[in-house]
Amino acid sequence: MFCKRFAIGLIALIFVSCSEVPFTGRKQLKYIPNSTMVQMGQANYASFLKENPAVNPPTRASAEVNAVGLRISEAVEKYLKDNGLSNKIEGYKWEFNVVDSKDINAWCMPGGKVVVYTGILPFTKDDDGLAVVMGHEIAHAIADHGNERMSQQLAIQAAGVGLDVYMQQKPQQTRDIFMSAFGVGSQLGTLAYSRQHELEADKLGLVFMAMAGYSPDRAITFWQEMSKAGGDKPPEILSTHPNDENRIAQIKAFLPEANKYFISHNASSGKKVNSNTVNPDQLKVVASPSPKSLGVKIK
Repeated sequence: MFCKRFAIGLIALIFVSCSEVPFTGRKQLKYIPNSTMVQMGQANYASFLKENPAVNPPTRASAEVNAVGLRISEAVEKYLKDNGLSNKIEGYKWEFNVVDSKDINAWCMPGGKVVVYTGILPFTKDDDGLAVVMGHEIAHAIADHGNERMSQQLAIQAAGVGLDVYMQQKPQQTRDIFMSAFGVGSQLGTLAYSRQHELEADKLGLVFMAMAGYSPDRAITFWQEMSKAGGDKPPEILSTHPNDENRIAQIKAFLPEANKYFISHNASSGKKVNSNTVNPDQLKVVASPSPKSLGVKIK
């Protein structure tokens, strides 16, 4: 009986872990079902806000964060629907809050639970700047980067015990791994994601913000300003994140693709396009990109 249960569990584990990032086709390690991640996101989000209350009463900044977040979430839903991937946000109930903290940070948990720290607002400055940050963080959640990161850590911690047993017997350790995997409490730029995750989220986030009607070009000035605030950093080869020059260079290279969706949004909404950003003569409606078109290759 034990061998039978073990075999079934092993098959289930292999099935869950053998998956791909739908936007790039990259092989992805995922031991935890999305439904479990959403439940953990809801529980840990509520716990975080209990310990770190959202600004209240609502401020102009929190209203802007909520407005930008809603527009990006609608773009995400459209993108996923257009590509037959709506199941990726099953159980999502979008929520956007601002927390008063000097930390330069923002994050999105599974289930669409987003927090923006007041410490990052001097860098975002406007709605387009907010869209850069929120599009990027939401992209991490949609691409299951947190699940992937958490699965890697749990695979080490739960070795010889079993994932289910470890999560049941070590709830605090599991929560700590979850919070770490989503960069809660970390400085933006030193989150738990890898360089590959960061560049994937940069590109996908640009598409989301463009589809929501925010100019992807704003990402350049945002990351340039962030780079000045970062102080001394180790060489990229020693870091889990792309250095500022490489990140900005890759964003610049991807902007023509991202701007197609900015153009599409303005064409469909009847809005005028900034001629300094794109050529109005290029206005045309385009479909959401195929998942493979956002490929990221990092050796």
